[in-house]
Amino acid sequence: MDLQLSEEQKLLQRTVRDFADAEVKPLAKDIDETGRFPRETFEKAAELGLTGVAIPEEEGGAGMDHICYAITVEEISRVCASTGVILSVQNSLYCDPIHRFGTAEQKKKFLAPFARGEKVGCYALTEPQAGSNAAALQTKAVLRGDRYLINGTKAWITNGGVADASIVYVNTHPEKGEKGITAIVVERGTPGFSVGKEEKKLGIHATACTELSFADCAVPVENRIGQEGEGYKIALSTLDGGRIGIAAQATGIAQGAYEAALAYAQERQAFGHPIADFQAIQFMLADMATEIDAARLLARRAAWKQDTGARFSMEASMAKLFASEMATRVAHKAMQIHGGYGYSKEYPVERAYRDARITEIYEGTSEIQRLVISAWALKNYS
Repeated sequence: MDLQLSEEQKLLQRTVRDFADAEVKPLAKDIDETGRFPRETFEKAAELGLTGVAIPEEEGGAGMDHICYAITVEEISRVCASTGVILSVQNSLYCDPIHRFGTAEQKKKFLAPFARGEKVGCYALTEPQAGSNAAALQTKAVLRGDRYLINGTKAWITNGGVADASIVYVNTHPEKGEKGITAIVVERGTPGFSVGKEEKKLGIHATACTELSFADCAVPVENRIGQEGEGYKIALSTLDGGRIGIAAQATGIAQGAYEAALAYAQERQAFGHPIADFQAIQFMLADMATEIDAARLLARRAAWKQDTGARFSMEASMAKLFASEMATRVAHKAMQIHGGYGYSKEYPVERAYRDARITEIYEGTSEIQRLVISAWALKNYS
């Protein structure tokens, strides 16, 4: 693994940072307060190829690598975590599994327009009673002729309120447990498919996070991704890539909070000096900088491993675990450095503090990451 970014990666980083500062940052406070999905920002991101970063050009994507994907999510999340995770879901949870498991016809219909950003996608795995235990899905699909009849409810679906299509994980053979789970693309407007309530959350307010409901929703069998019973494998392998995105999102949130704290510490006067002159503040900044760099390296190592074609589950879980918990610690310190102002909505660290917390929960809680890591560690030891 080369720790130096390539010229292409450096150019992308500069381009995305400029875009984030010019187009994403000015809207971040407003969409956090209103919960409005940033459609105009999504469309501008699509023009830069940020909705299908690592998808091949012939399938509608930008044809870059997964390190570029991690860079993209980090740089966007540095100024707006909501927009960061919207793009993360579009890239890794929706586009990637269709790229890897879809047929040529499915890629033409369900991938290319999404990788180009003409349409929005989402990933519907979680249910009210099935979060960490993904094998316990209650949403069922029964094959009737050439169509599946889907019944059930999905919860906490990022992009769900605006998505043009969703990869829905259903139980086609409940008696087979995880081997009975199947992945099916359901398009918006399909009879029997409806968008439920939007979730009221602590942070990342602008992600159109909703319930999705299915009542005798008839979907053509050609919308199935892979074979019946392969959905669990598809879901977990997709989450591996998604966890790199969340590690990058958490790193970006922390970087933004750190930059705000660093600037404030040099401006704020106490006892006749900038507070940056005081060792207590310097030590906090030192810890923040070190942890952010460590998280970034873990995320990029996982992305590099993904690009080699090797299994990267452990590396993705390590990156996601460390980066998410790091983001919470860094946002806490950033707020502490700001003092009372850090608690005010007039300063960005308050939003970073709220946004960071979810990174320890979605796409596998910290406890699930520790299970994954320990399983690999014990397997390799034995």
